[in-house]
Amino acid sequence: MTTRPDLLVLREGDDVAVATRDLAPGERAAPAAGPGVRVRDRVPRGHKVALRAVAAGARVRKYGQVIGVATADIAPGAHVHAHNLGYEAGERQHELGGARTVLPVPAGARPTFRGYRRSDGRVGTRNYLAILTSVNCSASTARMIADAFPASALAAFPHVDGVLPLTHQSGCGMVPESEGGRLLLRTLRGYAAHPNIGAVLVLGLGCEMLQPEQLSARDGAGAFLGMPSVGAPAPEPAGGGLLPTIPDGTVVRSLTIQDTGGVRATVRAGVAAVREMLPELDRCRREEVDVRELVLGLNCGGSDGYSGITANPALGWASDRLVAYGGTSALAETPEVFGAEHLLTRRAVDAGVATRLLDRIAWWQEYAAAGQGSLDNNPSPGNKAGGLTTILEKSLGAVAKGGQADLAAVYEYAEPMAPHRGFVFMDTPGYDPVSVTGLVAGGANVVVFTTGRGSVFGCRPTPSIKVATNTAVYERMTEDMDLDAGPIAEGTRTVAEVGQELFDRILAVASGEPTASEELGIGVEEFIPWHIGTVT
Repeated sequence: MTTRPDLLVLREGDDVAVATRDLAPGERAAPAAGPGVRVRDRVPRGHKVALRAVAAGARVRKYGQVIGVATADIAPGAHVHAHNLGYEAGERQHELGGARTVLPVPAGARPTFRGYRRSDGRVGTRNYLAILTSVNCSASTARMIADAFPASALAAFPHVDGVLPLTHQSGCGMVPESEGGRLLLRTLRGYAAHPNIGAVLVLGLGCEMLQPEQLSARDGAGAFLGMPSVGAPAPEPAGGGLLPTIPDGTVVRSLTIQDTGGVRATVRAGVAAVREMLPELDRCRREEVDVRELVLGLNCGGSDGYSGITANPALGWASDRLVAYGGTSALAETPEVFGAEHLLTRRAVDAGVATRLLDRIAWWQEYAAAGQGSLDNNPSPGNKAGGLTTILEKSLGAVAKGGQADLAAVYEYAEPMAPHRGFVFMDTPGYDPVSVTGLVAGGANVVVFTTGRGSVFGCRPTPSIKVATNTAVYERMTEDMDLDAGPIAEGTRTVAEVGQELFDRILAVASGEPTASEELGIGVEEFIPWHIGTVT
């Protein structure tokens, strides 16, 4: 039986190590190999301990990378955190591609899962009927219609996963041709066309700027209704791309409250429409499909000092395995790769892909500055309580979710993630619901969400698998978690072992096994499209 080390040293030459347990002043703490240190301060589990003396003004390294600058002299054994470690932008060498990685494909039969093959060839992992609102004014009505179809009312339709009211807080008081207007339209149409949704009831008020017809039109180009075209997506997507086309096999209906006669009349009409759509949706059946049909969304929230050591690397392993089989895996949260973007640009398949990522980073820096903020303010109070100090440290752990695969494409928010396969990046905010809403709109049919502090996130119609970075959180919130990556830090399991377990769980969930958040009915309120621009 192995003894868990007191300290985890992540790279040779690092100035700090991560405490695997609460450390008290005066005790001696040691890593698995190499000399230990005499602890000078109380150091909570998951926080950093200095391995050597660092002078004020000197850079501090973790993961073999700079995570900040010492704001005071740091002695060996000292607690390293916000009181003595500060942000410094520094200089990063941005290689524009060239570091190519060949991912081995395991011998033997290719993995499969049981999914819903749609008429456009894409595959869903769930079979939902969505009530999609064009404007906030129709949100309450959408919820009233959906409330008429609890699980008990759907017992006669065993192949239907539920009736979802997808509501939001926008759709009017905006310029449809603006960046924000286009982004909202792209997001909503991404859900209407999503392979996890087999039927859509579009619900509007009638006088809004974003008209219901723009959501119900099958042809993506026709959804612009006279708006200037942004053109078809280039081989390397940029600039917003073409709006997705709703598959011919998706059942589509549309209602407006004003034309139908008010809320009560619309609820009656909506309930009747859903009842007519359910039998057709229930005729869909799962079939065995190749693993390459998975589009995996990667996200993290409530990160802690273990995120970049356990759950994120395990997810990176699973991501690489999916990409090796020809599937798609998408990293996101642009503000949370800031400071580690150089690790991604050098993996880009060409300079154009690398440059697009850098362009999005530059956009975010300008966007944050315009709001009197900066990207280095990103770590939340919860992140800091969990041991993360600077955005550089947080980002270095976050990019581990992307494994080692080549970066094949960079997408804008909610842009359809096609025709590319492989490891890709989507530009999204770091706020979890907004980020995952973009990934799902882009086509993610499974999401894995890692958390160190404990997240209760869900994202229907796409299942969200939550992975705890440490066993304490997993045991405290076991009814909300799907997998425990904590044994990696404890030395009882390897990253590959947990990664394989996670990969197997992804296949099982894609085949219909419910996640913890699905069992709790979580994932509707978390539908939050990214709002950009002026509201008039």
